[in-house]
Amino acid sequence: MSELFNEVDEDLRREQLKRIWEKYSLLIILVAVLIVGGVGGWRAYSYLEGKKAAEAGAAFDKASELSEQNKPAEAEAAFTKLAAEAPAGYRTMARLRAAGEAAKRDPAAAVKLYDEVIADNTVGANEKDLARVRAGTLLVETAAYDALLAKLEPATTAAGTYRHSARELLALAAWKAGNAADTRKWVEAISNDNDTPSSIRTRAESLQALLPPAAKS
Repeated sequence: MSELFNEVDEDLRREQLKRIWEKYSLLIILVAVLIVGGVGGWRAYSYLEGKKAAEAGAAFDKASELSEQNKPAEAEAAFTKLAAEAPAGYRTMARLRAAGEAAKRDPAAAVKLYDEVIADNTVGANEKDLARVRAGTLLVETAAYDALLAKLEPATTAAGTYRHSARELLALAAWKAGNAADTRKWVEAISNDNDTPSSIRTRAESLQALLPPAAKS
């Protein structure tokens, strides 16, 4: 008897499947085609993106070699070209390197390039902070303290990757401006951060020693 029921159930299932196929066969075929096409398209896209990344990596290495060979003009041109054409992963790095090469011939032009990176909303926070610090390094000898503060302070937060360098630049700029209170503020920020590199900590202590006695305590 159970075998009879099983055969009946099997017939019912076949009949149900037949009706489903007759009703939705076109839709099923379309979905299958889309899935196959989607997988194929994704593989093609991944291949092309991988190829672009490999080409960009090779171009970045060649531009870096030009820099190492002391050919800043050629290196800058190569990095600038890469920044315009490379995938997103290499674009910002190329812009920063192009600015670094530009600094060898024209610090003001390099600062402008760094400022463009800082102002670009598509650039990540770490890369922006790196641009701030590199621009600040070029400006610390000539820029007013308030101008440097506006540029560098966003990079001094507790979570900032480049906070140590940003704080050191601001401490030096404040000291050059005769601003003992802000010099002490940034020196303390450096001293109180357990992750401050020893070299920066040592220079901060030396700067603190130059402060007037009233500003040291």
